[in-house]
Amino acid sequence: MISFLDLKAINAQYQDELVAAATRVIDSGWYIQGTEVKGFEEEFADYCGSKYCIGVANGLDALSLTLRAWKEMGKLKEGDEVIVPANTYIASILAITENRLKPVLVEPDEATCNLCLEKTAAAITPNTKAIVAVHLYGQICPMPELMELAEEHALLVLEDAAQAHGASIGERKAGSWGHAAGFSFYPGKNLGALGDAGAVTTDNEELAKTIRALGNYGSHKKYENLYQGVNSRLDEIQAAMLRVKLRHLDEEIKCRRKVAEYYLTNIDNPNIQLPTVADRETHVWHLFVVRSGQRDVLQQQLAEQGVQTLIHYLVPPHQQKAYENWHTEHYPVTESIHQTVLSLPMGPHLTLEQATQVAEAMNLI
Repeated sequence: MISFLDLKAINAQYQDELVAAATRVIDSGWYIQGTEVKGFEEEFADYCGSKYCIGVANGLDALSLTLRAWKEMGKLKEGDEVIVPANTYIASILAITENRLKPVLVEPDEATCNLCLEKTAAAITPNTKAIVAVHLYGQICPMPELMELAEEHALLVLEDAAQAHGASIGERKAGSWGHAAGFSFYPGKNLGALGDAGAVTTDNEELAKTIRALGNYGSHKKYENLYQGVNSRLDEIQAAMLRVKLRHLDEEIKCRRKVAEYYLTNIDNPNIQLPTVADRETHVWHLFVVRSGQRDVLQQQLAEQGVQTLIHYLVPPHQQKAYENWHTEHYPVTESIHQTVLSLPMGPHLTLEQATQVAEAMNLI
């Protein structure tokens, strides 16, 4: 079986470095908010091209704490509208509703599955105060145009960059375009920890300080609490793991691009729609997602040929029980995407021989 993603094989390449990093933390005797977190924050901010990076517990907290911080800073208030793509993973929307803001679901660009500029512009009302730009599958949204639109309407832009570590437009990476960006380092991400972890990047010093305080019980100074905060901190062990993994991220992205290029060049099946890519040199291929009107049959046939696939995502947010008040809403583009997408094996663990087997299996169906 060709695994969709083999984390054991990926991390085995760096085992000595990871063990050394973990040992360094254990021997330090300092396990929360220490030198590893500080070091990773500095290195990741530099990698993204941002002034500040704030480590948090996970990707959802990265988004929700940013929105909460903007509320504390007086830039958002309860009930404000936040535009978000309807086909995103539910975390993007949970962060909005958790802050008692109003999600405004917008249909995506059907070709890229990212935000559609025209539909985003059409959804703006006097109550709209922010946009969550989700860089889905590893391809960055059209950020220059989106930032121009946001500036025109005085809107905040929060990048959901959970799938886009290292993605860029030109030389400018995800995490440096919006007013802030939320990252997840869930183990299966392109930059994955060995557990849950997340971070926010921004150029705004006040925002950075507010997020850091909110994630530390609302405290900016020990035993002094400015806000009713939470406990959401990147821990030393995961920061140490991420420092190791960050050093290898660009090489892993190159491996992903080689696999994607092979798929794009060699999968030739008229019944399968390949990804639409604006720039193959800046896409980081967190996922390689094809579409088929016979998705479930395709997945079964691939499994019979030894190819493991996954579906990202089976049920759109507006059809989830968590948001049953939206069940009467209809988003045809989003629903079509969720009914037809299938993610092929993708990652730096794949060999050219395995990619060849996947492509051949796709062409036989």
